[in-house]
Amino acid sequence: MPKYISLLRFTEKGARAIKNSPKRAQAFKNAAARAGVKVEAQYWSTGAYDGILILSAATEKQALHCVSELAAAGNVRTETLQLFEEKEFAAIVNG
Repeated sequence: MPKYISLLRFTEKGARAIKNSPKRAQAFKNAAARAGVKVEAQYWSTGAYDGILILSAATEKQALHCVSELAAAGNVRTETLQLFEEKEFAAIVNG
């Protein structure tokens, strides 16, 4: 199943309600599961990004729909990238 990493930055709204972030994360995990997307991991971080999600979904559309719903809530901005394991990447670059 394709995997994605989503890098998160708090918006001003999200930063003001930072204490609610763990509760919002659990709500996102539940909503993603209902949409057929598995949240493999959720992390809070320091530095340029405030959080990281690792997701797996049967289709890119499912994954990006969940991430767009997350962004639409207004607490974070997202940057999402598809991940490739070694064999997948080798198949891409070797044709």
